Amino acid sequence: MLAKLDAIVADFEQLEASLASPEVLGDQRKLRDASRRYKQMGPLVECIRKYRATTGDVEAARELLDTASPDERASLQAELEKGTAELVQLEDQLKVLLIPPDPNDGKNVIVEFRGAEGGEEANLFAGELLEMYRAWSVRNGWTFDVMAYDRSPMGGVNQATVLMKGETVWRRMRFEGGPHRVQRVPVTENAGRIHTSSATVTVMPEAEEVDIHIDEKDLEIDVYRSGGPGGQSVNTTDSAVRITHKPTGVVVAMQDERSQLQNRIKAMQVLRTRLLQRKQEEHEAKMSAERRAQVGKGGRGEKIRTYNYKENRITDHRIGFTLYQLQDVLAGNLDPVVDALTLEYQAEQLAKEIGAE
Repeated sequence: MLAKLDAIVADFEQLEASLASPEVLGDQRKLRDASRRYKQMGPLVECIRKYRATTGDVEAARELLDTASPDERASLQAELEKGTAELVQLEDQLKVLLIPPDPNDGKNVIVEFRGAEGGEEANLFAGELLEMYRAWSVRNGWTFDVMAYDRSPMGGVNQATVLMKGETVWRRMRFEGGPHRVQRVPVTENAGRIHTSSATVTVMPEAEEVDIHIDEKDLEIDVYRSGGPGGQSVNTTDSAVRITHKPTGVVVAMQDERSQLQNRIKAMQVLRTRLLQRKQEEHEAKMSAERRAQVGKGGRGEKIRTYNYKENRITDHRIGFTLYQLQDVLAGNLDPVVDALTLEYQAEQLAKEIGAE
């Protein structure tokens, strides 16, 4: 165990030195990857160093205790007990920190919202989910940029795309992808009956330009006049952009910005992310399965979570977690739910690590 920890510290110190090398500084991809890995390893190495120092203190106290005078024994025994308790805590921290980091950790995310089953009620719920994540972003100090918003007739969301930025945003948002089911009396219901509807949330790590190369020759770019609300200049100029990636058939359209250039930049941002996701799915069967599990068919029976208004209840079906604070969650306090999912994820990863050993 100690040899493994020493090897991690040595690897970290070598990585630290490489950040000043011309080879890394001159390569954007290498610098980005090395910087991200350095930041990921920081807490682990700090914990290892503290564990090493505390182990040394405990061993020293134990040796001194053997030859200590009666007056010294009490303080040395207290120091030994304190150090031993700290070692137990540090060992628990190390178990979690030694879980291999998610390769997407530290990345921003692009989130897509769609109304699924339930007609306009599903679209209204998709809009409420978007606002829930917006409020959660504020609580976490993330930025929340609505890149595209296709409004439904009653003010809900047919489809919306959001860019969320923050150091911990992927770590916390990665559990949110999938069909979300709502049970309540819709505003469109006259008889007061409870309906079940669903909306889908898709969470993707944002692709950076160095992650994936797109050949301009593979793109078909159309410009057209924006439709819907947005002001006179939006509707009277050819500012909307539709980009088709011909080899894959992936299409991204943006029209929310007044500038054609701004719409093109955002469309390329989403296109890169979708293509990277597609590439990862093709090469990693596990990721492909997780992606399909996220969206499914958007049916009411396929759900990761249920929001029941009558019972003020939210239930995450993946871990059997239930919380009777629905309104608090919708107001942006998702931490209790995501904390429970994180603990379950860490337990699964620890079990895999132990099994591998």
